[in-house]
Amino acid sequence: MPATIRLILILIILGALGYGALYMLGTVFEPEPTEIVKPIPRDRFAR
Repeated sequence: MPATIRLILILIILGALGYGALYMLGTVFEPEPTEIVKPIPRDRFAR
């Protein structure tokens, strides 16, 4: 029983660290907006 509880606690802690890392990447490091221009061939546009 203690091994199961220890395993669950380790998984919860690893999940919380992963969630915190993703949250930090999403809030601290804001991406710079860039414009993407991709030409569309006329044969695909005319459908």
